[in-house]
Amino acid sequence: MSDESREFHKPVRRPAELFDRRFAAEDPAEVSRVAHSTAHALLARVREDRDGTVVDRLVAFTDEHGIDDIAELWSRSPAKSLPGALWRLYLLQLMIHDDARTAALLYERGRAQLTSADEVVAGAPTPAGPDELVALIDTILRGLFEGDFAVALDRAAAFCRVQAAGAVGLADDYEATEPDRASTFTTRALRLSDYAADLSACAALWRRDALS
Repeated sequence: MSDESREFHKPVRRPAELFDRRFAAEDPAEVSRVAHSTAHALLARVREDRDGTVVDRLVAFTDEHGIDDIAELWSRSPAKSLPGALWRLYLLQLMIHDDARTAALLYERGRAQLTSADEVVAGAPTPAGPDELVALIDTILRGLFEGDFAVALDRAAAFCRVQAAGAVGLADDYEATEPDRASTFTTRALRLSDYAADLSACAALWRRDALS
């Protein structure tokens, strides 16, 4: 698993039928091909779904199965690609579901510090508690499959920027008294900032019909 998945990883059940294990082998070109083809096929399949049951299953996927099965393919994809974007959204969702209380703390702290429109773009209610943050990230993920894909990516990027600002603030708070904890929040802030940049770039590529 890639380094960027370690912070938000948890033990999971791994349904063998989800992905063909032949492609978990070590041919990078084949892994890349399958990652891109499955991401595009998944998006096309869901957008053809009329009753929403497929979307419901996809939004609930990480709660049931964690992230390992997706990681086998998508975590190795370039950041500015369709599987790379989907991977980051699922990883972000897993982070929020795993520790919604901390996510809410970061969000409220970041909201107080930022002067940008990111909190408006992200769309969380005021105040945003743990339940509201879980609902928000699920709504954003649902928007990838049901609504405007680029808008959903922009919302996710804004969400990451608010969270990153909150993590920086908490890191500053703990720097003098708990440096290890400050370092953890600094690492999270950097990762969230990277995700925000990647997702914004993917949104721009999608609008140009260039997200492969």
